[in-house]
Amino acid sequence: MTASLNVWWDKHRVGVLSIDSHGDTEFTYAQSWCEAPGTRAISVSFPLQAETFSRRQCRPFFEGLLPEESQRIAVAAALGISQQNEFRLLEAIGGEVAGALSLWPEDVTPPETTWGSPAERLSDQAVVALLDRLPTRPLLAGEGGLRLSLAGAQAKVPLIATSDGLALPRPGEPTTHILKPPIARFSGTTENEAFAMRLAQKIGLDVADVEIRTVSGRSFLLIKRYDRTADVDGKMHRLHQEDFCQAMGYTSAQKYAADGGPVFRDCFALLRRAATRPAVEVLKMMDAALFNLIIGNADAHGKNYSLLYQPDAIVMAPLYDLLSTVAYPDLSPNLAMKIAKRPRLEDLLPRDWAKFAEETGLTEPYIKRRAASLADRVIADAPRARASFDASFKTLMQPFEDLVVARAGVLKAAL
Repeated sequence: MTASLNVWWDKHRVGVLSIDSHGDTEFTYAQSWCEAPGTRAISVSFPLQAETFSRRQCRPFFEGLLPEESQRIAVAAALGISQQNEFRLLEAIGGEVAGALSLWPEDVTPPETTWGSPAERLSDQAVVALLDRLPTRPLLAGEGGLRLSLAGAQAKVPLIATSDGLALPRPGEPTTHILKPPIARFSGTTENEAFAMRLAQKIGLDVADVEIRTVSGRSFLLIKRYDRTADVDGKMHRLHQEDFCQAMGYTSAQKYAADGGPVFRDCFALLRRAATRPAVEVLKMMDAALFNLIIGNADAHGKNYSLLYQPDAIVMAPLYDLLSTVAYPDLSPNLAMKIAKRPRLEDLLPRDWAKFAEETGLTEPYIKRRAASLADRVIADAPRARASFDASFKTLMQPFEDLVVARAGVLKAAL
């Protein structure tokens, strides 16, 4: 039985994730990686060093590559692996994950992809079948040799999107997009998220590109991966990234502040410590916090913000998973990360902004000016964001537009 997995960054072996004599996982950087000029640590939470990192030190990063909650349970059941056995889960599905890394058994070299010969396009019937399978077999775990993993508690699958259509990746092939079907128990989640993402883009925030696709009457989100890039020849390359929980050493079970996870003070401190240009990135973080407050995304926890490792800089990644969760009465309206100890927008008072300034290290006048500016932009651009979609989706988006515009007005009154 495999006792170690090689961790690869493109074609370079970064290190080894292994099982020690007690059955615990541990990670050791490869000496060649540590000594090569220009190499990077794979996480802020464990820098380059020759010494081995214990399970406690490396688990948050590697466990954070796996799906969460019901998705992990379903993947484990499909594979016949305990949901607690993170090493075996990574062995089974760690070939294509978030960021630049891939994990392969110690006797396997990542497969070479034959560029110029496109993967086989999925027919409309195959896409519908895929949508039907995802609830019971997330990430298509164990099917057709696929080894795909993404964090999160919602059904999704990474794939390749071209002008010819959608395709599943061949072994070792980087994916380009993420397909997200609607959440069955809540109405309009596809339209909700698409509207929120497009609105963020309209008002000038850095956000992942998103579109709604419909196949045989079935709609879903198609999100362009910001951690993939194409060179001049069209060959796809992985860019490294890690979410804030991974960077700060929190497991996915600690992603909510209420469970001991990150708060805004921690997030701003991380950017000041890790970002190449902290002064720029902390302002992007403030915009993200304020926008999520306006749209009512109470589920914006520590795994919904990430660091992106560009070739010459570490920046805050484009925003993703933007959803107006307060549109659904069955979900808690309380913010995953409170603002000045206030759990809801309606609880905020003008005097609270001084406390938020102290938590974030920015000035109160700046925060209030920026909040007012973003609220005004949301009110002005929400109709344009909705209008950018096909007519068939506009009616479904109207309640979300009305909700967000109203909340922007509430925020302005609290400044």
